[in-house]
Amino acid sequence: MKKLLLGAFIVSAPFMTMTTASAAGGHGPAGCGLGTAVIFKQANEWYEHVLAATTNGTSGNQTFGMTSGTLGCGDANGPLASGVDLFLDNNMEQLAAETATGQGETLAALSELIGVDAADTATFNTALKANFDQIFSSEAVTSGQAYDSLVSVMKQDITLSKYVNQA
Repeated sequence: MKKLLLGAFIVSAPFMTMTTASAAGGHGPAGCGLGTAVIFKQANEWYEHVLAATTNGTSGNQTFGMTSGTLGCGDANGPLASGVDLFLDNNMEQLAAETATGQGETLAALSELIGVDAADTATFNTALKANFDQIFSSEAVTSGQAYDSLVSVMKQDITLSKYVNQA
């Protein structure tokens, strides 16, 4: 019975971490984290990828790496601060509602996550409200599309462009 459970876990591990690995931005099937950066650095075999993904996804180190920009996760976040893509993924509906009004807790949390200074928060809120139709172009807009539009809006604003990594 233990072997059956272990086998089921190993087979399903890549699927359990697939969302995280996808968000981790092109780090192969295992995503970024300790399993990829240190333990299975030269993974070539399928089981090495499974073990790396399991290590990344079950020990919390992938989340740590994405938050801190370490363990090979530094480029996982795109041009905005760490975790913005995941934040959008989890808060699209509420963020759209608050962006339309130019105020709210979720919009404030996004501003803080990006690292917008308190002095620039009003500019951030106003820019997003003014560009609502570009960021949330339809009800079917994905978080990835909203992210790309948010980056574009911020790059166009002289005050907000400093918060977009020019990598």
